[in-house]
Amino acid sequence: MNVLETEKIVGIETFFTPFDGIGGKLRLHPEDFIVSEISNYPKKSETGKFLIADLTTKNWETNLIVRELANKLHISRQRINFAGTKDKRAVTTQVMSIYKVSSDKLLNIKIKNAKIENVYYSEFPVKIGNLIGNKFDIFIRNIKEDVGLENVGKISKYIEYYGGFPNFYGIQRFGIIRPITHVIGKYIVKDDFEKATMKYIGNPIEGEDIDSYKVRERLEKNKDYSEALKSYPINLNYEKAILNKLVNNPNNFVDALNQLPNNLLTMFIYAYQSYLFNRILSERIRRKLPLNKAIVGDVVLPIRRGLIIDTAIKVGRSNIEKVNLQISKKKAVVSGILFGSDTVYSDGEMGEIEHKIIDSEKIDPRDFIIPDIPRISSKGSRHPLLASVNNLKYKLISDELKEGKNALNLKFELKKGCYATSLLREFMKADDIKNY
Repeated sequence: MNVLETEKIVGIETFFTPFDGIGGKLRLHPEDFIVSEISNYPKKSETGKFLIADLTTKNWETNLIVRELANKLHISRQRINFAGTKDKRAVTTQVMSIYKVSSDKLLNIKIKNAKIENVYYSEFPVKIGNLIGNKFDIFIRNIKEDVGLENVGKISKYIEYYGGFPNFYGIQRFGIIRPITHVIGKYIVKDDFEKATMKYIGNPIEGEDIDSYKVRERLEKNKDYSEALKSYPINLNYEKAILNKLVNNPNNFVDALNQLPNNLLTMFIYAYQSYLFNRILSERIRRKLPLNKAIVGDVVLPIRRGLIIDTAIKVGRSNIEKVNLQISKKKAVVSGILFGSDTVYSDGEMGEIEHKIIDSEKIDPRDFIIPDIPRISSKGSRHPLLASVNNLKYKLISDELKEGKNALNLKFELKKGCYATSLLREFMKADDIKNY
């Protein structure tokens, strides 16, 4: 049950359940990973200026489908909003809003592997984070031959009895093929925009397609932005936008990064915060400290009407019994730090863990105030250590892709901000990051 080297790169350093996994591989086909948002739909209004629609896509990353929609509609991409980003190699359904576009115009566009449904008008847009959670319908193929439902059942019961699984930020947060978003974020926070830029446009990584690898490798060696702009393949469209800016002004790396969409720039900072959180959570698990109840010094977040409230409550000897009663009633959760300019540390042993990890990075809260790109500055917050899973069902089926083999089908629901792969890795304990 070794933790994958790539997972260690993104701060995930341990498993939680003590049972052998089933191995296997995810996403052999996009249809093996089906995700549907549990959405907070804006209220209907015939006079509203926002067009609301469900968008189902296959093999589309969220930022790229938004750009394609904007191009087809001949509008700025800034007029299109969504609640959460979705994986590329999957079939996903999510709600979007588009400002001042007619329903006829939207329904008449054609995009390969994309379907638009449930169109209506509203006075309110969809906002990032404005969703309840996601439903998943997943197939794990190529599982171990000697594995049956008994192994799956043990892991499932362990997680159910405990009340959830470690709320790690999954590999998708950082990039499956190129897990570097947190590294770019670290360089931005450290005010080194040149390294941040070169990590994004250069930095060849084994596992990406050979053409992309070669052009990135060449850029690393010669720093010739003009040559790179001509040679980079069309699928590296964001890289080409940066290169185009660098051709005209080779030393203005801030302007170059500003060619990226706001949500992607912000994601670099979030990814670095997520990396630090993963390391902190890994250390807490290693020390065998509980995730489903508080210890003295912890910071808990209250839950109101099913929503986690970003109000930090310190746990001391005088209130720990009351706090743990609230946690047992699912009215509060233990949290870990998402480091930023207004960070609130835990006390006690959890505070020791947080300080240890943050100090090892040689960063300061003020580093997350970014004057050159102020809109991506981050005050920081807290994040639950434990993720609950609802309506978990599983069954072994005959794998139609491999005669005589079995596949595992899992269906479940997660709240927003929780990663399916962080749950699935407990079942799989696979030995190759590509399996995720």
